[in-house]
Amino acid sequence: MVSLINAWCLVIISLSYTYVVAQFVPKGIRRMILFIPVFLYFFIVPLSLSTIHSIGITAFLISWLANFKLFLFALGKGPLISSNSRPLSLPIFLAVSLFPIKIHLSPKPTTSNRVSSKEGLLYYTIMVTLLILMTKVYEYSSKLPDKAVLTLYAIHIYLYLELILSITATVVRAMSSLELEPQFNKPYLATSLQDFWGRRWNLAVSGILRPTVYEPTVQLFSVLDPNWSRVLGVFSTFVVSGLMHELIFFYMGGMMPDWKVMWFFLIHGFCTSVEIAVKKKVNGRLRFPTGISRVLTFWFVMVTSLWLFLPVFNRGNIFERVLEEYAYAGEVAAKTKSIIASLL
Repeated sequence: MVSLINAWCLVIISLSYTYVVAQFVPKGIRRMILFIPVFLYFFIVPLSLSTIHSIGITAFLISWLANFKLFLFALGKGPLISSNSRPLSLPIFLAVSLFPIKIHLSPKPTTSNRVSSKEGLLYYTIMVTLLILMTKVYEYSSKLPDKAVLTLYAIHIYLYLELILSITATVVRAMSSLELEPQFNKPYLATSLQDFWGRRWNLAVSGILRPTVYEPTVQLFSVLDPNWSRVLGVFSTFVVSGLMHELIFFYMGGMMPDWKVMWFFLIHGFCTSVEIAVKKKVNGRLRFPTGISRVLTFWFVMVTSLWLFLPVFNRGNIFERVLEEYAYAGEVAAKTKSIIASLL
């Protein structure tokens, strides 16, 4: 906890530095050069941490998202630039930099909003319950087939990311009085790879990769046919995503990559590019029924995940360390509860 607090304090100081620099240095190369020490620090900060949860969260939020946001900010683009002429206030600037959120103006709460909030509370309560149950199931993982254990990992990752991102959004919403867009949109209902990656799975990542990788690539290859430049933009986005995932697993597992995760994203990038090209060619004349499209998409994502993406968790003993941290947190909570009870 001490190392985590120290690291995040330095992160906040670094972001405050970039905020001040931007007040005096116009967008462009000079601002980018002045941001270089922050970029470098954000890439090495996970190495100062020791627990899987702190490393994973910091690597994702700071080494990846915050760095990419600052890169856009140096060029006068991205979510850190206010939609009006006035700059964001420092607290809002820090919130948007630190967390995977996209802020938009919120209408006043209505009855339907309150109902949906109750439904959301029930939904997340169920997810927490499932996570707790899964930690119990892991105790019997030695008796389960390897693919079944990896499938549990996949469910665990989705539930964990959904909860972490939603809790983050709730905290920031309470602190800033702003409405925050959800980061997942029922990815299990995706009807295509383009739908899964572009509109349903971890929208914070797709939202930051679009202006940092996809759009510049499309502009770079604008001399080609527009359809080809978009396909190259999509594939380049998956390449960068694969590299960043390999980096995060390096932080978490402390091992050099075997590039299976990279191959996962290359395959998905290639197939998504082909899918987009085919859709352009047929122009809506050929469509699978929605139910079949959902089954095929889910099957493809799960099969490739079990083959290439999820085995990295076994290779780095990541889930074993996660369970150890859960157990330790449970012990601390139990001791804290007994201490409070004795004092009362």
